[in-house]
Amino acid sequence: MSKRNSQEAKRAARERLRQERERQAKRSKIRRQLVVAGSMVAVLAIAGGVGYAVVQNNKPTKWEEAADAKVVAPANTSGTNGTTVVIGESKSDNTVHLYEDPRCPACAQFEQTVGDTVNKGMKDGDYKLSFTLGTFLDGNLGGDGSKNALSALGAALNVSPEAFLEYKTALYSAKYHPQESTDEFAKDSYLIKVADTVDALKNNKTFRTAVEKGTYDAWAMKMSKTFDSAKDVNSTPTIKINDKKIDNPSTVAQWETALKDAGVTK
Repeated sequence: MSKRNSQEAKRAARERLRQERERQAKRSKIRRQLVVAGSMVAVLAIAGGVGYAVVQNNKPTKWEEAADAKVVAPANTSGTNGTTVVIGESKSDNTVHLYEDPRCPACAQFEQTVGDTVNKGMKDGDYKLSFTLGTFLDGNLGGDGSKNALSALGAALNVSPEAFLEYKTALYSAKYHPQESTDEFAKDSYLIKVADTVDALKNNKTFRTAVEKGTYDAWAMKMSKTFDSAKDVNSTPTIKINDKKIDNPSTVAQWETALKDAGVTK
């Protein structure tokens, strides 16, 4: 090989080496840019996720919003925000006032043993029945079952007083009342399942829509607030006859004695 050809070959080799180094440098730069860009995207994603989480955590819950929402009071109610519920047409001045919480096991026991007799006395005209329902067990146990069930009871009351009483009986029944520690009443599907055992509510589209849309959620919150401010009511059930608190009866005989002692006669 001539000297000239040898020099040309060397220059060509050096040029190929230079071009290869430039290509390597360019690829390295692109990789660094991609890494930086990816890191920035990750940081922004994390920041966005944290920001979203903060917004979500600070967002009012459904029930917090309901507490401030405009109240739609069920039919068959009266008083401020419809929180007065009185059923019966007794010509006497006698009133039996029941304070209950939908999740309360003692309330369920009372309803299962004495509830039918209490309702019969109202139907017979011995007294009117008044109801104030609370939701404090949601706060004590966690969950939304008491509030959700109370809203559904409002939907039943909107149908009729009879539907309200029958639905309340079904919710407190041994078959459908859940353990205190569970939160079955928080499920609309469960409340509707129980409602299907009540003739007036079975396949009732108006009732079902009210439950699913939470039509009476705001009313439930106002009713619960009324319960919280009730005088001499520290537990459930609390029973007052003519505004006098009585010991909770565990048998029909005890209930009849309580009525007699309060001057309620047939």
